[in-house]
Amino acid sequence: MALIVARPQGLYCPAGDFYIDPWRPVERAVITHGHGDHARVGHAHYLAAAPGAGVLRARLGGISLETLPYGTSILHHGVRLSLHPAGHVLGSAQVRLEHGGEVWVASGDYKVEADATCAPFEPVRCNAFITESTFGLPIYRWQPQAALFAQINDWWRGNAAQGRTSVLFCYALGKAQRILAGLDPAIGPLVAHGAVEPLNAVYRTAGVALPPTRSVAEVDPAGLKHALVLAPPSAQNSPWLRRFGDYADAFASGWMQLRGARRRRAVDRGFVVSDHADWPGLLTAIAATGAERVFVTHGQSGPLVRWLCETEGLAAQTLQTEYGDEDDTPIGVAA
Repeated sequence: MALIVARPQGLYCPAGDFYIDPWRPVERAVITHGHGDHARVGHAHYLAAAPGAGVLRARLGGISLETLPYGTSILHHGVRLSLHPAGHVLGSAQVRLEHGGEVWVASGDYKVEADATCAPFEPVRCNAFITESTFGLPIYRWQPQAALFAQINDWWRGNAAQGRTSVLFCYALGKAQRILAGLDPAIGPLVAHGAVEPLNAVYRTAGVALPPTRSVAEVDPAGLKHALVLAPPSAQNSPWLRRFGDYADAFASGWMQLRGARRRRAVDRGFVVSDHADWPGLLTAIAATGAERVFVTHGQSGPLVRWLCETEGLAAQTLQTEYGDEDDTPIGVAA
């Protein structure tokens, strides 16, 4: 019997009688991370990795939450369950299930390149691996983070020299903190939008080192001309931006690798940065599991399934889910 199957409520473990990242209310939910398409309100009981507790409570409020340290296993209805770092955002986890001589791993969202804001991705050996495919095409290949952050800092430094505020749009959970950790605070003030700062506080409370940030009201007009502002995509074209006068804007997303996506965002600059695995990262992660069966969820599932079957000789198939509506949502690009 399969250890994980798809039900209308979400991915279900029949032997353990619980769901993983369910999209409809259930009795028991194991949550891989705090993005809204994976962590939803309405479940009776939640289980997640301990480092992600602050994120889940900040986003879901007073839920009934049990946490596990990474690598610690529990036995539930005969299923041994443990959580392992996914390298995606603070507290993100892969779910390892062992029962009846089989090991299955549901990865949630993941990234294989380590960064300073969360535990690095940990390959987990298994018989069956459930993988995302957000960027499951060979065109998606990320540059090293050092080069990326040098580009962003150079852009900010150039704007500051011209007396223009730099406004960088990015997702409030995970992306904003990762960028913040790579910025050079010597260039000027760092300003966080009101949707970003509460999550900065969660990261700092969890022990992640982030440079100081201020609200717009805490920076004088002269200082704002040299500032870098981190704001969510929803702030683009909003009245909130008028206070910056003549500003330069940019968008940070993996989709910025596509010329059409950059044009549709209508910003001065696009930075290619994602908290998801690129094409080589997906193939590396899948190979490292040793899995003979692979289930591919949200994103470019069709091309990745064909590659795994025809090139890698694996038994791969698409698994329909309702994930993929928040972090790195396609910008006018078919998933």
